[in-house]
Amino acid sequence: MEQLIIDILSQNVVFIVAAVVIIIIIFRGVRIVPQSQKFVVERFGRLHAVLGPGINFIIPFLDNVAHKISILERQLPNASQDAITKDNVLVQIDTSVFYRILEPEKTVYRIRDVDGAIATTVAGIVRAEIGKMDLDEVQSNRSQLINRIQEAVEDAVDDWGIEVTRAEILDVNLDQATRDAMLQQLNAERARRAQVTEAEGLKRSVELSADAELYAAEQSAKARRIEADAEAYATEVVAKAIKENGIEAAQYQVALKQVESLTALGQGEGKQTIVVPAQALEAFGDAFKLLKGAK
Repeated sequence: MEQLIIDILSQNVVFIVAAVVIIIIIFRGVRIVPQSQKFVVERFGRLHAVLGPGINFIIPFLDNVAHKISILERQLPNASQDAITKDNVLVQIDTSVFYRILEPEKTVYRIRDVDGAIATTVAGIVRAEIGKMDLDEVQSNRSQLINRIQEAVEDAVDDWGIEVTRAEILDVNLDQATRDAMLQQLNAERARRAQVTEAEGLKRSVELSADAELYAAEQSAKARRIEADAEAYATEVVAKAIKENGIEAAQYQVALKQVESLTALGQGEGKQTIVVPAQALEAFGDAFKLLKGAK
């Protein structure tokens, strides 16, 4: 039996070797690339092709998969660096950067330590951008600062085949002395605003009071003008009556005024006894005579 097997193998050794070679060629010539990766293929030590996800074919023994690069988004470790603002305040900036590799052939052959290179680039750009801004701008315009940092980082790493998908400023830390100074400034600003508000309230109160006095004066002037018009009208009527009826009309008006004055005097508070002068009695008599004559 063993001799039979040996005879069969010796007679078909060529076919067996050929089959083994074909299997090896197929195994080395077919490359299945996962969805999250790209393969960099070299031929005789030089870049030949970049294989995308799926089934790919290469020439065995000539082509070699030199690098398997993940194209998933990556996050750099959170970094903290010191920076000095435009108004000479020392701040500590905590940053985080996300990126992914778009062109593996550039990343492989142009940069050795991708994470270290990006971290160094981000640190330098953050210091440069912080140096262009005052501390208040850093605190209030954080989104604008993030956009500027991301744009600058994207320009710097473009030659490496990398896309910076997101750059974040996690925190802006200050030393205790700066915090105390900012707190004092904040309290002073609040006190100033309170004083301004109080002054504006007093100003508004004075303005309203002046408006009220002006309105009262205008109304008083209108009342006096109406009284003057009424007096003028009464004078005109009396003058017309004198012109038409003679001196008797004038005497009647004088007597009537005297009677009205005595009536008002008698109606005053605390007046129990009224001394009537002789001229008043004559005025009553004249008035009654004129009234009888008028009838």
